[in-house]
Amino acid sequence: MTQSTGPLAGVRVVELVGIGPGPFAGMLLADLGADVIRVDRPGGNALQVSVPEKDILGRGRPSVCVNLKDPRGIEVVLDLVEKADILIEGFRPGVTERLGLGPDVCLARNPQLVYGRMTGWGQDGPLAHTAGHDINYISVAGALDTIGRAGGPPQIPLNLLGDFAGGSMYLVTGVLAALTHARAAGEGQVVDAAITDGVAHLLAMPIGMMQVGSWQPARGTNLLDSGVPIYDVYETADGRWMSVGGLEPQFWAAMEQVLHAAVPDIGALPDRYEPAEWPALRKALVEAFRTKTQEEWTALFDGTDSCVAPVIPIDEAAQHPHNVARGTYVEHEGLLQPAPAPRFSRTPANLTTAPVRAGTNTAEALTAWGIDDVESLLADGVAVQAE
Repeated sequence: MTQSTGPLAGVRVVELVGIGPGPFAGMLLADLGADVIRVDRPGGNALQVSVPEKDILGRGRPSVCVNLKDPRGIEVVLDLVEKADILIEGFRPGVTERLGLGPDVCLARNPQLVYGRMTGWGQDGPLAHTAGHDINYISVAGALDTIGRAGGPPQIPLNLLGDFAGGSMYLVTGVLAALTHARAAGEGQVVDAAITDGVAHLLAMPIGMMQVGSWQPARGTNLLDSGVPIYDVYETADGRWMSVGGLEPQFWAAMEQVLHAAVPDIGALPDRYEPAEWPALRKALVEAFRTKTQEEWTALFDGTDSCVAPVIPIDEAAQHPHNVARGTYVEHEGLLQPAPAPRFSRTPANLTTAPVRAGTNTAEALTAWGIDDVESLLADGVAVQAE
């Protein structure tokens, strides 16, 4: 096993495995060097989005299966909690309390523990105990309605905005902030990371702009949401796309220079500062970009400060020269995956173990964390080793 060298080396994390944003948070902590132990349910999650051995969200940490319906299984997890700095869970409010693993119990066992809880709606509020998914959380937070073109329906940004940005990233930020406090003051605490809260926080800029009249509630009518032709995507001759982000005058001028050289008959472009001219400007840009392929435009804009870039399909992103040069995507243990981010000059993060099936490392990982009587736990079905 490759030893982690990341900045969180030495930090111990218990992850009560859930779906989506919970495993992503566990992956991020492991990427940064934390010693994370995944506590899976026997048989793994009911909702599987990938083959377990290829589920990138499970990388970097061992998986143990513990029967949480058995009091001895609860005691195993509490023994892990005693040795941990952080616990993370992503169940509905009250679930861990009913299991006997709620914050009060865990903090009584380890007063310096940071207990990180991530839910869609938060631990309280009228929706707290109702089911939901990313699309619902970003809807109520106010984000989904802002995404899309004028006159069209809201567009779904995968589950990046809610689950992973508003949820996982805020959970990780929260538990690391609380860990700083725990180490300074000697006291743990509970971190309530609600996806709705995180998404609302991410909306700080447009909400601020709205209150001074520089952002309109109607989607597709603003500077950064396709409402303005200088910040949009344009189809190329081969059915691909180029992204244009010429917000500043100097970048727009650089783009104009390339366009006029490549399409001489384009003529003078309409005034980018005059809203009445935007339909004509958009039409000119649409017609210009359709004259060449994405590859041709990419070569023409290469090396310029034009803020124009090709829209790369996800299945080709690993081959883009910039991503290749930086090692943004890597192949590790036979699996193509994004490299750890961000990057550190003194404590670089590195990839360690490949994702595994639930319970693959039960005996080894429990032993490494100092759990006694592992053989007895396995024999009695309290812990389960995957075959």
